[in-house]
Amino acid sequence: MKSNYSSIKSLKSFTYLPELPRFPTFESHFQRDIVRGVEGFIVVGSKQVEIGTKLSEDSRKYGAENTCTSGNALSKAAMSYSSARMDIEKERENLLKALGTQVAEPLRAMVVGAPLEDARRHAQRYDRVRQEAESQVIEVARRQAKVKESDGNPDNVSKFEAAQARLQELKSSMNILGKEAVATMSAVEAQQQRLTLQRLITMVEAEKHHYEKVVHILDRLEGEMLQERQRIDVTPTAAAVLPPEDESKNSVSAPQRNGNSTDNMDYFLAEVIHPYEAESDAELSLTVGDYVVVRKVSTNGWAEGECEGKAGWFPLEYVERRDRILGTQAAGV
Repeated sequence: MKSNYSSIKSLKSFTYLPELPRFPTFESHFQRDIVRGVEGFIVVGSKQVEIGTKLSEDSRKYGAENTCTSGNALSKAAMSYSSARMDIEKERENLLKALGTQVAEPLRAMVVGAPLEDARRHAQRYDRVRQEAESQVIEVARRQAKVKESDGNPDNVSKFEAAQARLQELKSSMNILGKEAVATMSAVEAQQQRLTLQRLITMVEAEKHHYEKVVHILDRLEGEMLQERQRIDVTPTAAAVLPPEDESKNSVSAPQRNGNSTDNMDYFLAEVIHPYEAESDAELSLTVGDYVVVRKVSTNGWAEGECEGKAGWFPLEYVERRDRILGTQAAGV
């Protein structure tokens, strides 16, 4: 009888059931967070690509279809911007593709991959045995109470001891399964942390490479635009071209010396300091370094003259006066 009561007293040690260490769910949750974040990047980025591509097309269309009478600086800038914007959107597409194939897909596969599922199965087997052991603890306690009530009835003691033996078997199984589950989970956890870190590094490197290329594209575009603006700043702006019917009203000849004699009319020689491209038959194209015989000066900033056998109107600010000559000498220039 003493042995029976002794076993009853030691029941407390039999009913202790160890908890399985934490299952590596935090890593898988973090992986899911990364996947959701990358998927959000791809959705928003795809919309940005669509908007940027449309802006590139609109800029190209403006640059191709519009020119200004004072020059085509804005058209050139629009074409440059269109090309750069298209390059940026291509780089954005490459980034989104890299984030999808090199980050989101591997992490998604890892969350439902075989190693993690194997660890889950080990944990689930342990949990099932532990649940059975918990039920057996209740059975042992019930048998213990019957032994006490019957004051050591042999039949009740026998059933109590059988319940204890079953509990011991379950605890042994839990011990084995627990070790297997812990080993599997530790290996999976280490692998997940390592691979997740590598995916994060891949994502950072992809974004860094993307932004480096974008900065290079923008630097090139800025250089082109600043060069165009500088060209505009150093080039005088031409006034409106005089209509032929108004030329006589708005223009004056160079000063005359001897009455109204055309032969004695003072013309002056001017050197071209800025190039000018004629935009109508009434205008004269200018090349830097050429000399022009200026015969008329308009009140609105235009002049009429002759260069290399061609005559026409041009902006007066594009030339610089060098000498005064008589009308009779102009033919020899």
